[in-house]
Amino acid sequence: MTAGGASYAAAGVDVEAGERAVALMRASIAAAQRPEVVGDFGGFAGLFDISAARGMSRPLLATSTDGVGTKIAVARAMDVHDTIGQDLVAMVIDDLVVCGAEPLFMTDYIAVGAVVPERVAAIVSGIAEGCRLAGCALVGGETAEHPGLMEPDEYDVAGAGTGLVDGDRLLGPERVRAGDVLVAMGSSGLHSNGYSLARMVLLGDGGLGLGAQVEELGRSVGEELLEPTRIYAQDCLALAHGLDVHAFSHVTGGGLAANLARVLPSHLAADLDRSTWRPQPVFDVIATLGRVAPADMERTFNMGIGMIAVLPEHEADAAIGLLSGRGVPAWVCGHVRDRRDGETGDAEAKGGNGGAVTLLGSYA
Repeated sequence: MTAGGASYAAAGVDVEAGERAVALMRASIAAAQRPEVVGDFGGFAGLFDISAARGMSRPLLATSTDGVGTKIAVARAMDVHDTIGQDLVAMVIDDLVVCGAEPLFMTDYIAVGAVVPERVAAIVSGIAEGCRLAGCALVGGETAEHPGLMEPDEYDVAGAGTGLVDGDRLLGPERVRAGDVLVAMGSSGLHSNGYSLARMVLLGDGGLGLGAQVEELGRSVGEELLEPTRIYAQDCLALAHGLDVHAFSHVTGGGLAANLARVLPSHLAADLDRSTWRPQPVFDVIATLGRVAPADMERTFNMGIGMIAVLPEHEADAAIGLLSGRGVPAWVCGHVRDRRDGETGDAEAKGGNGGAVTLLGSYA
C-alpha cells in the first residue's frame, strides 16, 4: 500500500481517542477499588488477592454476566450516559449475591461505533459508582471500536462479576422451608428490564415522548426511564450475615413469579399478596397508556419489588428493621407453603426448575 493509503484511522478506529478515554476514566476506576486489588489499572489482566478464601471450609467462586438491554437507547436519546453503568452493576452483582456470595470484582466491555472519550468516561464513571455501591472492585475492562458495524453514536455495555462464598453458607432452594416468609425490598422503578415494552408504549406511536412531564411521575418520561437500578448487594449481605436467610430472589426479566420460583425447591410453593404494596406510578402509566394486560405486566416488570429475601417467620421483623435502617423499603409480601398436586403457579420458574408461585389479591 502506498503512502497516504489505508490506515487504522482511515478505517474508522481512533486510537488516540481511546487513549484519551482511558485517561478520563482513570479517576473513576481508582474510586472503585478494594485492598485486595493487585497492581495498577491498565494491565492486560486484573489481579485480585483471594487469600481470604484460606479461612473457608469450602470456598466457592460465584460468577455472573449480563448487560443493560434497550435502556441504553433511552440513555443515548437523552444524551445522559453516567447512570447506565449503575444498571449494569446491579444486573450482574445482584445476581451473584443471591447465593450469599460477597462480590469481589467486576470487569466491563463497552462496544462503540466511535470512541467519544467524554462519553466513554461517563459510562465508566457510572460503572465505577455502581461497584462502589456494591462493595466490589472494578479491575479492568475493554472499550472496542466497531466502525462499519455500529453507527458512531451507538454503544452497548456488558459486564462480568466474580464473588466468593463459603459452601457452608451457600443460600438457595435447599434451605427453604414451608412456613418461611417473603420479605420484599422495594425497587427504584423499572430497573433494567422490560424496556422494549416500556419504550414501545411510552415512546412509540401514540406515546408520550421523552420530554413529556407526567404528573403521576413528578418528572419527565425520560427522567423516569433513566432512574438507576437499585443495588441490593450490601443490603443482602447484611441480612445474610445477621439473620438466618434461606434464599434471595433477584427480580429481573420474567417478573416476580418466574424469578421467585427458581429459588424454591420443586415441592414447595409461595403465595405473594398484592395487597401488601402498591407499584410505583410508572407501572400504572404503562399499563393504562398501552392497555397492557395485568398478566403481561407481571411477566415483564418487577412491579415495585426488586429483591425478595426468604427467611423464617420469626426473623421477619428484624429483617425489615435492618433494611429500613439502610434506606431500603421492606415489608412481608407473602409466605412459602407445601405445593399442591398439579399446581403450576402463575409462571414457570425462570430456567425451568423450581417451585410454584402465585400472586393473590389486588394491589393496594
